[in-house]
Amino acid sequence: MLEQKKAPTAATVRAVITGKPLLSVFHKISIAEVFSSDNDFSEMEGIMEETKTELQMIKMSEIQSQEVSWLWFPFIPYGKLTIVQGDPGDGKTTLVLNIAAKLSTGEGLDSEMKLAEPLNVIYQTAEDGLADTVKPRLELAGADCENISVIDESIKSLSMIDERLEEAIIRTKAKMLILDPIQAYLGGGMDMNRANEARDMTKKLAALAEKYQCAIVLVGHMNKAAGNKAAYRGMGSIDFFAVARSVLLVGRVEGEANIRAVVQIKNNLAAFGHPKAFELSEGGFQWLGDYDITADEVLGGIAPKANKMEQAKRLLRELAETNNAMQSNEIVNMADEQGISKRTLENAKKELGVRAKRINNSWYWELDKIRPE
Repeated sequence: MLEQKKAPTAATVRAVITGKPLLSVFHKISIAEVFSSDNDFSEMEGIMEETKTELQMIKMSEIQSQEVSWLWFPFIPYGKLTIVQGDPGDGKTTLVLNIAAKLSTGEGLDSEMKLAEPLNVIYQTAEDGLADTVKPRLELAGADCENISVIDESIKSLSMIDERLEEAIIRTKAKMLILDPIQAYLGGGMDMNRANEARDMTKKLAALAEKYQCAIVLVGHMNKAAGNKAAYRGMGSIDFFAVARSVLLVGRVEGEANIRAVVQIKNNLAAFGHPKAFELSEGGFQWLGDYDITADEVLGGIAPKANKMEQAKRLLRELAETNNAMQSNEIVNMADEQGISKRTLENAKKELGVRAKRINNSWYWELDKIRPE
């Protein structure tokens, strides 16, 4: 006589549906047996509900519109992730340290970094010593170190999804958090080359930035895939690049040993910013402002066609040799023919002390007022 097969118990079905193991190893069952028509599921009421997420809808009419808030327009937004990437030794850390130093004293690198008061900054580094490298560099940059903090990692290493990040932002009211480099803060067992893991980490960090309107900056090394687009030369999954709202490339300028270029290669929130540059010398960090160079020139080690700022100054000096004053439109057109942008020309005008004067409804530049070299 054949033994009648018993229907699966509620515990067994719960195990199959949820994937949780049974305490007993003697009852084996397939998913087909679980859902056969002979089985009574009256005991199963509520099991499926346990694994279902409640649907909640939000109408766009219920959301209040707001503008993006910027720490440094259009390069570093508040409440979002920004990536600063480049090859090792090309000035990424120097840039972010000097930004942190400026913020700590209530200043900005340029007129687009407008601050009403000093800001608190959290700076995490896994590559440089705090006492012998980081603090001396901050002091050289003129930082108020009272406003720059570090999470103590002596007991436990920090990761991108560590709850201490949120605690630190709350405690310090930090408006900028820097992780330098991103590769050091993945946490044990995390693989930044796996898209699902990378996106999960960065989405959690992005949510943290948005919750506290803190600008979170991830500093990343580039890989050695020469010739690739900048987006694909960042270390790890492209998902890091995808979640960040702004990405800045920092690199050397061919033929200019002490100059580093800053080129925005991604911006989801505004028009791309004009490339910038800074100089590293014995006197320390010097911000140069606008600089005519492309990401391809930085990545490829190609010298810019010319230093456009110097070219613009040279144009104004040459015009001053035969003209005391000229209509501004004429000068702008001549500069455009030489590939000099209006912005660069205006900066050259400012540096040389050229003044504008209105005569008969037209603007003239007084070239005889140019400062001597």
